[in-house]
Amino acid sequence: MKFLSFLSFGIFSLCLSAQLDNRPPNIILIMVDDLGAECVNSYGGSSYSTPRLTQMAESGMQFENCHSMPICTPSRVKLMTGRSNKKNHINFAYLHPNEKTFSQVLKSNGYETLIAGKWQLGQDKKLPKHFGFDEHILWQLNTQGRDSLGLDKRYSNPRLVENGVTYEKNEGEFSTDLIIDYINEFMARKKNQPFLVYYPMILTHCPFVPTPHSEDWDPNDLGSKTYKGDEKYFGDMVSYMDYSVGRIIDKVGDLGIEENTMIIFTADNGTDQPVVSIKNNISIDGAKGKTIDTGTHVPLLVSWSKTIESGIINKSLIDFSDFFPTICEAAGIKLNSNLDLDGVSFYKQLIGQDGPKRKWIHSWYSRGGGSSMNDETVEWVRNETYKFYRGNKFYNVKKDPNEKNKLSWNQMTVEERKIQQEFSNVLKSYNTLRNNTSINE
Repeated sequence: MKFLSFLSFGIFSLCLSAQLDNRPPNIILIMVDDLGAECVNSYGGSSYSTPRLTQMAESGMQFENCHSMPICTPSRVKLMTGRSNKKNHINFAYLHPNEKTFSQVLKSNGYETLIAGKWQLGQDKKLPKHFGFDEHILWQLNTQGRDSLGLDKRYSNPRLVENGVTYEKNEGEFSTDLIIDYINEFMARKKNQPFLVYYPMILTHCPFVPTPHSEDWDPNDLGSKTYKGDEKYFGDMVSYMDYSVGRIIDKVGDLGIEENTMIIFTADNGTDQPVVSIKNNISIDGAKGKTIDTGTHVPLLVSWSKTIESGIINKSLIDFSDFFPTICEAAGIKLNSNLDLDGVSFYKQLIGQDGPKRKWIHSWYSRGGGSSMNDETVEWVRNETYKFYRGNKFYNVKKDPNEKNKLSWNQMTVEERKIQQEFSNVLKSYNTLRNNTSINE
């Protein structure tokens, strides 16, 4: 009987091991707030210290041409739905409940799901679960970003909502630490099944404030009185962001799940003003909210032990709509064409196989969304070198990143004229799309 019990246990262990080997990967998607590529050491940035991101780049793949939208809501809506903002960006800080998100798809295919960090997609405690998240710990869900005294409640002694319950205790805590603790605890609980962690980070958005690693950190601080805070702390916040990402990476290693976990790191838009950073010995002004390169060029690092080859620099174009199909392909999920996605999966590029690559990125940008009557909208098509705006403005953004010198037809080479005509045709193909404020209501 002992022999049979031992044999049964051995067979069970082998079956469990086989199940773990064949199960879909865990997915961790980290999106930092307001961090252009120029802030990261592996992209040539030298103003701040990001050693953990350097390690991530060295152990995985770094994308040189990833572009977000210029500010947070359009980027978040595009990333979560895999669709053009022209289709579904209705209001600032809002995602229409009828939209389909990658988290809903993963949850319906057996993933345990968590969103942690910054919400800002509608003030209703039911929305995280509606959009496919089993658990949440969030800032600015059903509460305002400031308290009744006007103090910003996102960093020191924060106001967070944890699974529908408001946390607002003055215990000397920093929001990033509370959120990382929750993420790490969630991964420990869910390590034996596929999980998704979506971490739209609160750092490095203003107000610029001390972190627990700053010399003048004050655990009794109840929040910033001003929106911007003090710019001198931006470097501390970048450093603390890097340290905190490292805590997640270390936990994945401690749990022994690094070979079955894909970690993605990006940012929602360029660096805020008035921050000035140095990249490759050139001063770069923060350009959040602007459609120039430094407003949309964000870091993208992806690591997955034993699956993604180390130290690869990828120069392919990546748009924020591409994350949805990439994540789902990594999870082995076949997507329904009814989702009407605009994204192109870059999963095969991650694993060293031939796959589809973008020739261009189309962007439709309005801060306030389709229902904002007074908001000026901007629409463009771009590749790695050229950018064409609706309104007939054409730039070589590689030579002219700040878009100071519009190219006239007479200045263009034959090849440039072909590219401009192609981009013009792309814009025409989007003419029939109109931001739909009803979305199947």
